[in-house]
Amino acid sequence: MADSFARLRAEVVDCRRCPRLVEFRARMARDRAGASRPEAYWDRPVPGFGDPEARLALVGLAPSARGANRTGRPFTGDRSGEFLVRALYDAGFANRPTSTARADGLVYRDLYLTAAVRCVPPDNRPTPAERSNCAPFLARELALLGRLQAILALGGFAWDAVREVAGRLYGTDPPRVPFAHGAFATLGPGRPQLFASYHPSPQNTQTGRLTSAMLVELLERIRGGFPDGARSARQR
Repeated sequence: MADSFARLRAEVVDCRRCPRLVEFRARMARDRAGASRPEAYWDRPVPGFGDPEARLALVGLAPSARGANRTGRPFTGDRSGEFLVRALYDAGFANRPTSTARADGLVYRDLYLTAAVRCVPPDNRPTPAERSNCAPFLARELALLGRLQAILALGGFAWDAVREVAGRLYGTDPPRVPFAHGAFATLGPGRPQLFASYHPSPQNTQTGRLTSAMLVELLERIRGGFPDGARSARQR
């Protein structure tokens, strides 16, 4: 059977390969806190979200306990999502500046958002083995994005995940470029280009290590490398 985003999404949502993550995400759903207490949690692996014709893929770390583990969509309902989606809106990739719930009307244009690991990990620290368990999902997503020209890894963990997956997917050695904000690696002739950004977590954004201007500038620089620029979601 030919692969598709619908088939991949169904397999992601049903995955139980990592017992530690399955137990932890369920515990976070049971122990609801604060304003999120009344609502039902997603409490499943979180599939990617965005434009299947995207030329830019963003790869994050993993769902957050009170964000995507609750809402079921990457970078939705938490402070990292607030920061990231505002920057995506300012750069023309999102049709609205907020991401609060799956039914909020958010649309990404020319952009697909996913993660290296699909379940929330304890202390926000998935293991390399858990990353390897999710790697086939990431590889299939990248393969399904037939117009893909660039990948932006959000944080060092995602950077390593993309390097490893890209090496297998494209039949080349993983690029040996160290992670840093603005780092760049070539994945081979005719292959997507790999870029890096600090992760938009409060640890980075509240300390000024990553500012909105830094992220928007990087997004616009990536978009500027496309032959005809980006199709803006804000024009919908």
